[in-house]
Formats: sequence, structure tokens, C-alpha cells
Amino acid sequence: MILQPISKQNELNRLNKAFTELYHDICVRLGMSDSVFDIFYAIAALGDGCCQRDICDYAFTSKQTIHSAIHKLEKEGFLRFQSGKGREMLIFLTPAGEQIMKEKITPVIAMENEVISQMPPEEVAQLLRLTAKYHDCLRSQSSQIFKTDQKKK
Repeated sequence: MILQPISKQNELNRLNKAFTELYHDICVRLGMSDSVFDIFYAIAALGDGCCQRDICDYAFTSKQTIHSAIHKLEKEGFLRFQSGKGREMLIFLTPAGEQIMKEKITPVIAMENEVISQMPPEEVAQLLRLTAKYHDCLRSQSSQIFKTDQKKK
């Protein structure tokens, strides 16, 4: 027997996929890959001088994907590296990277800020609180499923 998603769950999954598709379409229109967009967006949020691990954590993207994209951006002259603590490499925008940030990423962030500003603050707070709650509950349940699967093996 195949379980059908509860209609509200089905709608939530559909909306999540719609957000993913929307941001992918934005990336395509900007002429950049999703991972490159994620890197620039993370740098906008974290600031110049962040490290690759910070970008991975911020963007929820694999180390391999971010590593490849960062090194490609360095070769293209958009990023530069500087030694940090130990083996850590800090990532900085070059003037060409700053131009990409200004022309492509800043307008997206401004658009998002405009949308949020059109919502009453209590709705924004509620949206964030409930989304975080859903995520936390789903993560907790998923860990239970994987524990059960491990026991069966």
C-alpha cells in the first residue's frame, strides 16, 4: 500500500519546490549557476573574509559543490583567498566579484527585502517561527526513520 501525502503536506512540498524553481529561474536569468549564486549570496550575508565551511553551512550545500565553484570563481578572477587560522582559507571578493555582487545579487536581496517589508512584522515572525518549527520536527522525525532503518540491517 502506498501512502498518499496529507493534502497540507503535499501543498507544503509543492511550495518548497516552487521556491527552489523560482530561485533557479532567477539564477538562469542572472547567467549563473545555483551554486555560484549561493556563494555570492552567502558572502553578502556573512561578509568578505568568510571561509568555505561558513558558506557550506549557510547555503546548505555540499563541500564538494562549493569547493569546485569557489575555485572556478577564483580562476575567473571573482574571488581571492587569504590565509586564516591554521589551514583555513578566507574568501574575499575581487573588484570583479564586487561588481557581480552589485549588479546581480544586491538586486535580488533588495527584492526579497521589499517583499518582506510588505508583510506585517507579526506575520513575518510567525512565518519564520512556524517554518523553523516544521523543519526541526521534520529533522527529528527523519533521524528516527534512519535509526529504525539502521537497526533492520
